[in-house]
Amino acid sequence: MPLIDLANPTRFLALSHRLLPWFAAATAAAFASGIYLAVSAPDDYQQGATVKIMFVHVPAAWLAMGCWTVMTIAALGTLVWRHPLADVAARAAAPLGAAFTAMCLITGMLWGRPMWGTYWVWDGRLTSVLVLFLMYLGVLALWRTVEDPSRAARAAAVLTLVGAINLPIIKFSVDWWATLHQPASVLRLGGPTIHSSLLTPLLVMALAFLLLFVTLHLAAMRNEIMRRRVRTMLMLQAEAAGH
Repeated sequence: MPLIDLANPTRFLALSHRLLPWFAAATAAAFASGIYLAVSAPDDYQQGATVKIMFVHVPAAWLAMGCWTVMTIAALGTLVWRHPLADVAARAAAPLGAAFTAMCLITGMLWGRPMWGTYWVWDGRLTSVLVLFLMYLGVLALWRTVEDPSRAARAAAVLTLVGAINLPIIKFSVDWWATLHQPASVLRLGGPTIHSSLLTPLLVMALAFLLLFVTLHLAAMRNEIMRRRVRTMLMLQAEAAGH
């Protein structure tokens, strides 16, 4: 099937219907493997067992930024290319991104308490991630308060593009400012600095979270398409009844 055919909502629904069971099975298998490896991983020589919070915190942080990246691409699809499924993809990704960002913040606070002696510090990394969470809430509020889907899509797309400025700030905040947060130890030019006994379960858990996002995103896009079809049918019925 050519990629352009996915612009057709009916064809997208048919393809996603076939793919969803496979993605769901792959997600379950990845989480089973990841959790087993995470439980079996050794404690850190400095942080002890608390280092294992990393196996949830880091994938959640990556997906918090990844979801906004997906929304940014979708925003361009809405404003520039007028892709019929772009705003559907953006609306489906927003609550997932908000959930991953909340998970990142909560696990970060739980990890920070034994390491830093406090749950929260107003440093560049934590503050910029909190701003990202607030922007997710802003996008969700736009979708709920603007009744016309087209106007809501354009407004959310503009906010998404403006908010994309925050992504490099989050990424490089530990390099630009003095911070308690550790610098990048996996996605760095010199290669990972984490021992393989911790890196392997981390990468497997990251794959599991990514598959979870893809599965939930496809399902949410399907629900949004069908919700819009129901809305259109109800509007047509109301117009017919009015005549």
